Amino acid sequence: MNEHGLSAATTDHQVVLPFDNSYARLPERFFARCNPAAPAAPATVQFNRALATELGLPELGRGQVAEVFSGRQVPHDAEPIALAYAGHQFGHLVPQLGDGRAVLLGEVVGRDGVRRDVQLKGAGATPFSRAGDGRCPLGPAMREYLVSEAMYAMGVPTSRSLALVTTGERVLRETHLPGAVLTRVARGHVRVGTFEYFAVRGDVEALRVLADYVIQRHGLAQGYDENPYLELLREVVRRQADLIARWMNLGFVHGVMNTDNTTLVGETLDYGPCAFLDHYDPGARFSFVDQGGRYRYENQPAVAHWNLMRLAETLLPLIDTDQDAAIEQAQDAVGSFKALYERNRLQGMRRKLGLFREDQEDAALVEELLALLERQQVDFTRFFRRLGDIAGEPNADASVRALFTDPGDWEPWSQRWRARLQRDDGHSMERMGAMHRVNPAVIPRNHSVNAAIRAAEQHGDLQPFQQLLARVTQPFANHPDDADGARPPEPKERVLRTFCGT
Repeated sequence: MNEHGLSAATTDHQVVLPFDNSYARLPERFFARCNPAAPAAPATVQFNRALATELGLPELGRGQVAEVFSGRQVPHDAEPIALAYAGHQFGHLVPQLGDGRAVLLGEVVGRDGVRRDVQLKGAGATPFSRAGDGRCPLGPAMREYLVSEAMYAMGVPTSRSLALVTTGERVLRETHLPGAVLTRVARGHVRVGTFEYFAVRGDVEALRVLADYVIQRHGLAQGYDENPYLELLREVVRRQADLIARWMNLGFVHGVMNTDNTTLVGETLDYGPCAFLDHYDPGARFSFVDQGGRYRYENQPAVAHWNLMRLAETLLPLIDTDQDAAIEQAQDAVGSFKALYERNRLQGMRRKLGLFREDQEDAALVEELLALLERQQVDFTRFFRRLGDIAGEPNADASVRALFTDPGDWEPWSQRWRARLQRDDGHSMERMGAMHRVNPAVIPRNHSVNAAIRAAEQHGDLQPFQQLLARVTQPFANHPDDADGARPPEPKERVLRTFCGT
């Protein structure tokens, strides 16, 4: 038995997984071939069998899961590689980053026909580790598992978590912590930073190969024979505008929006220091390393736009041989982000407010509400959930009014919202159901995530993690017997800073 009370894995047979590794067939300068490190005594904490079924993976026992998804046994047909990329980190270009603690085992084509990467995070040092140990503590791996699966359940494009395995080893950070490996599944790991890696080296040929690969693999810009690279940029802009709007409408703060964490497929990637708003605060930041607040909640749309400009710069030689013409076209493509984002954000907020059709006053209604929530420091998630509860009951505002320190401040906006509902389509029960399908009852509350991590790290108790995972993967369900799972933190429980575990 290991420190978490789980039997270490043993197996006599090599596992065969249905890998087909297109990225490993690209030129060698795109990656480094390296095997994951073999941990001492891997043990399975969590395995996402539903996701494994979607991926078409064979049935695996807990021992096999621990062996394969810790890196101790490299499956047949895997071609382990660490990807090369650069990135702007907090606005400063680092010409070479790369997978310093992750190894891409390979790609699988799921039952839906979609190709996805299977990557081990925390699998040991790679040629890109820059003197790091390549390891991952259990806590950050637990956070990513919980939040990525919750985000998926809430309809946000995201990488997903397939397996969480302890290594039986300790990882030295500020203190010695239990080590873990997280298996991350994503539609792709090509980032803005991947393009920057070749752009900073003046490798136009590699940029073209990379862009063609993304277009072919992900179906982006296919059919645009005249200028597929410009259309690629436009599609990435559209996807980022949709993604960031979804983050904002859930009160999600990513925390480390570097260009090496911005994917071309528009999925949320890297959940290191992420957190959710409790009370509504546009200036909220949680990441310990974000001292200047560059990636605070309210700044996420502007940062996404900035990151897209960095991508556009790398694509200029592909968009047009005339640099001035290329710049003009790229600026036009990236310039569409703000309007796309604002449209997506407003559409999402209409759904949260129970509005079925558009009205020219909606934007003002939303802005007045957000100002009210900020002024009164109202819990973001709980407010919208309760708003759905009262959508069909004109005289049932007490549960929402109780969220405000000054209930009188709520009344004017409430009256405007009621009047807006009267001008809208739909019946009250239909409206409440629609609102409850977009306003979660349960999110991975920061204090709940931290409590689960502490229980595992300090006492080897995985039950709080498993209970929280069960809750957050059913975010829109009411849990009448589990009111504690949805509650905001007490003042002493508030999480002010988060850490990524590197």
